[in-house]
Amino acid sequence: MRRRLYFIMPDLASARRMMDDLLLARIEERHIHFLARRGTSMDGLHEANHLQKSDLVHGAQVGLALGALLGVILGAVVVMTMGSEDRFQIVIVLGSGLAGALFGAWVSSMVGSAVPNSRLKQFSQAIDEGKILMMADVPQHRVNEVRELLNTQHPEAEDRGIDPHIPAFP
Repeated sequence: MRRRLYFIMPDLASARRMMDDLLLARIEERHIHFLARRGTSMDGLHEANHLQKSDLVHGAQVGLALGALLGVILGAVVVMTMGSEDRFQIVIVLGSGLAGALFGAWVSSMVGSAVPNSRLKQFSQAIDEGKILMMADVPQHRVNEVRELLNTQHPEAEDRGIDPHIPAFP
């Protein structure tokens, strides 16, 4: 289980030093992500990808749940109104639930990919001011150690806390 640490860095040089310190602390590069306003040079940093910048994952999760629920309800209505054979009723209800889940996840993930990540909304003002957001996914047993290291080594950085819920991917 990992926890995501958030730090706001004032400039690119400071962000590069923090990246180096995290790598020396044996945090893999694939677990360190930086986000800055559009057009900012990110040379030497592992930039956040589209899954972390958008609400695609959250949208897919919501669409999957709502689509499955609506599909099951639609399947139940079809079974009640059409009066199909007893042995096909459960297949119709479950099949429509599965189809609804897939359709809901597909549609809502397309919408979510066009919307900025709702978890990063609290950092938008700092990013707009030209600062750089650092997100590091750290093993739960090392959170305090890494946080203390970063606060000690980087007094210029703003510690913005821990996100307790890391999605299974990204």
